Amino acid sequence: MIDTCITAYCVINDNKIVINGETYFKDNESQDFNEFIKAAYRFSNINYLKFFKMDRLCKLGFVVADLLIKQTAILEKYDSKNISIVFSNRASSLDTDREHQQSINDRNNYFPSPSVFVYTLPNIVTGEISIRHKIYGENIFFISNQFDEKLLYNYINTLFSSSSTDCCIAGWIDIDKNSYKAIIYIIEKSTNNSKDIIFDTENLKKLYIKN
Repeated sequence: MIDTCITAYCVINDNKIVINGETYFKDNESQDFNEFIKAAYRFSNINYLKFFKMDRLCKLGFVVADLLIKQTAILEKYDSKNISIVFSNRASSLDTDREHQQSINDRNNYFPSPSVFVYTLPNIVTGEISIRHKIYGENIFFISNQFDEKLLYNYINTLFSSSSTDCCIAGWIDIDKNSYKAIIYIIEKSTNNSKDIIFDTENLKKLYIKN
């Protein structure tokens, strides 16, 4: 088995962004997720106008991934074909599915929006991140009832062992009504850095619960 480690992680939850255990951004003013994520986007100096057309799940995943990619400079270290994305959540794209369903319920005012419909799959977020950063490696989005550290660990280990993956952007991105949480890890082959965290199920779960 290839030795791998968590070289960085980022959490977005409760109107706060934490990177590697340190608070990066906190917003006590925003009343809902939409206001908060826009404030986080602006604070982080992300310049990508398509962001404002995304659904809420994509915005959440996009911001957390953008921050980690910049933090770790993985695009400079690895061939983009060798970077994989592995995400999971509980609600799938239900947050956007509801909005789409509302647009088709009233047959007298039937107006399904193509801009909403395009986001009625959870893996669209991996596509948005891949397009933005020109990442061409494998990507997948799992749905599970709760954070499943064993699923992530086993699948990611398989990628490192049996494919050309040198780096993996992985974690949990979930939003449903007023509840949201994202925790994303950068997983690389061991770098012998004392700050790195061993990639195993215990540490995946520990960081998820802690944050």
